Amino acid sequence: MQEEGNRMNISQPIIKKIEDTRNALDFFEKEILLLEDKKTQKIIKNFPTVYIHNWKNSGKFEVYIGESNNIFRRTREHFDMAENNAEGWQRKLLNKKASLFIIGHEHFNKSLTLDIENRLMNYMLSVDSVKSVHNSRANPQFDYYPVEELDEIFNKIWMKLHKENEKLFPTESFVQNSAIYKASPLHKLTEDQKKAKEIIIQKVDEALSSEKTEQLIFIDGEAGTGKTVLNSSTFYELYCQAEKAKKDFQCYLLVNHDEQVTVYKQIAKKLGILEKYGNVVDKPTTFINNHTEDNPVDVVFVDEGHLLLTQGKQSYKGKDQLEDIIKRARVTVVMFDENQILTTEQFREAEELEKYRNKAREEDNYIILHEQLRMQANSAIVDWIDAFTKERILKKIPKADGYDIKIFNSPEELDLKIKEKAKKKKSSLSRVIATYDWEYSSIHEPKDRWLKYWEVMVGKWHKPWNRELEKNFSKEEKKQIKGLAWAEQPQTIDEVGSTYTIQGFDLNYAGVILGPSVKYRNGEIIFDPTESHNHKATRNRTLGDGSKQKFGELLIQHEVRVLMTRGVNGVYIYACDEQLREALNKAEG
Repeated sequence: MQEEGNRMNISQPIIKKIEDTRNALDFFEKEILLLEDKKTQKIIKNFPTVYIHNWKNSGKFEVYIGESNNIFRRTREHFDMAENNAEGWQRKLLNKKASLFIIGHEHFNKSLTLDIENRLMNYMLSVDSVKSVHNSRANPQFDYYPVEELDEIFNKIWMKLHKENEKLFPTESFVQNSAIYKASPLHKLTEDQKKAKEIIIQKVDEALSSEKTEQLIFIDGEAGTGKTVLNSSTFYELYCQAEKAKKDFQCYLLVNHDEQVTVYKQIAKKLGILEKYGNVVDKPTTFINNHTEDNPVDVVFVDEGHLLLTQGKQSYKGKDQLEDIIKRARVTVVMFDENQILTTEQFREAEELEKYRNKAREEDNYIILHEQLRMQANSAIVDWIDAFTKERILKKIPKADGYDIKIFNSPEELDLKIKEKAKKKKSSLSRVIATYDWEYSSIHEPKDRWLKYWEVMVGKWHKPWNRELEKNFSKEEKKQIKGLAWAEQPQTIDEVGSTYTIQGFDLNYAGVILGPSVKYRNGEIIFDPTESHNHKATRNRTLGDGSKQKFGELLIQHEVRVLMTRGVNGVYIYACDEQLREALNKAEG
C-alpha cells in the first residue's frame, strides 16, 4: 500500500502550449507566465523542461523533441538557426503554422528529462500521423534518482498531451501496439542488448579503420530475446555516428519478410535516413543483385537471418544468401534463430550452420541473447512452451500472474475470446493464427466454386486465411491499410494468420489453432507432415552430398513454436486432434 500511496503523491506535470514564434515566446515569458502561481513560474523558469516543436506538412505532423535547462534561451537558439540555416529542420518553423509544447515537473532533473525526451521520441516515431521525427539520436539514462517515478510521470504527461491533441498524441496502448513501436531503435536496451550493441559498434569501427573485409558478427537469440530492437538500434546508431563525423557511410538493413521490410522502411523514413542515404532497407535478393563483391558496402545488418535462402529461388540465382551478402560487405551482422526456420529453402545442415558460427567465434564476434523480452511470462511458462515446441512433451500448465495459457474445446469459443480481447485498447493486437493445415494460394482461386475465400475450416466454423478479405477492398480502403502490419489492419480480426504473416511480430493474445498436423499419441506430441498443406516444409530437400531428405516434422515443429511464442500477454489454444485436446485439458486442470 505504501508504493501505491507514493504513486498517488506524484504531482501533475505542467504543460503549456503556445504558438511557435519568437513573438509568442516573448509574450508567454513576459506576460502569460507572470499570471501563473509562483510554483509554476519556478518550474518553467528554473527547472529543466522538455519541449515539442510540431507543425503539419502534407496533412501529417513533423516534430522535434528536446530538453533544456533554459527553455527560453534554447527556443530562441532554434529561432536563430531557423533564420540563419536553410538546411536545418528549424527553417520549417518559419514556413509552417507550428506550435510548441513546454513540459515541466517539480521532480525533473537532467537524467529524468532526458528519459522523458527519449520516450516521447519513441512514441512519436510510432504515431501514424507523424511523418518525421527530426531528432538526431536518443540518449537513454539508466540509474538515477528518481528513475522509479519515470513511468508514472510520463503517463501523466502523455494523458495531458492526449487531451490537447488526440491525433498527434493517441492513447498509449495504441502506440505500444504498433509494429513500429515494437521494432523502434529508440527503446532503452537491456544490459544484454546494450553489451551486444557495444561489441557490434566496436567491431564495426575496427573493421572499417583497417583493411578487413567479409567480417561476420553472428548473434543467436530465440524468439522474443530482442534481436529486432538490437538490430534497429545499432543500425540507427551507426548512421548517427556517421552523420556526426560527416563521413561517407554505406550501411544496409535486410530482412526476408515483406511486412518487416515495410516496418523498417517506415522507421528509416521517419528518422530521415531514406531521404539522406537512399533505399538502405531492402530484401536480401535485391541487395545481392544490386551489389558486387568488388565494391563491398561498409555494413549489412540482417534481421531474421534464419529466413535467408539456402538455394536458388525466382530472381535469386545463388546457393546461399548469407554467403553472398558476406562477400558484398566489409561487416555483416546477422540475427539468427534456427528454431524459426520454416521451409526447406531456408534449411541449413548443422555442419553448415556451425561453419558460420565458427567464423564469427574466430574473430570473437559470436554473441548469444538469453533474456526473454516478448512474453510477460515467468520461467515456468517459458519452460512449458519450450517442452511442447522443442521436446514434444506436454507438461502440466503452470499458473502465472500476467500471462494466460488457456485451452478451448471449440474454435468458436477461442475466436470469441480473441475478439473480446481485441475490443479492448490494451489488448487490441489480439488475433487468431493457425498451423498451415488448410489449403491456400495467393495466385489461384479456391477450387470449390462455392467458396469465396481460402479458409481455415474446423467443423462448421470457418474463417478466411490472411490477406483474403483485402482482395475485395476499394483503392481507398487499400490505401488506408497500406504500411500497416497484418495484425494492425482492422479487418484481420476476421481472418486467420499463418506463420509467414506473423513471424517476427508481437500479439497481445495469440489464439492458436493447432491443426491436424499436431497430434498426441502415447504420451508424445507428434508433428505429422502428411496433414500439412505447407508444401515448402514437407517437400524434399537436396543436401550437400546430393541426397534428398525430408525435414517436414522438424519444420512443422518450428512452425508451432513460432505461433506459440507470439503472445505478449497470453496464448489461447484449440487443438483439432481429439487426443491432444483431451491431454491439454488434463494438463490445464
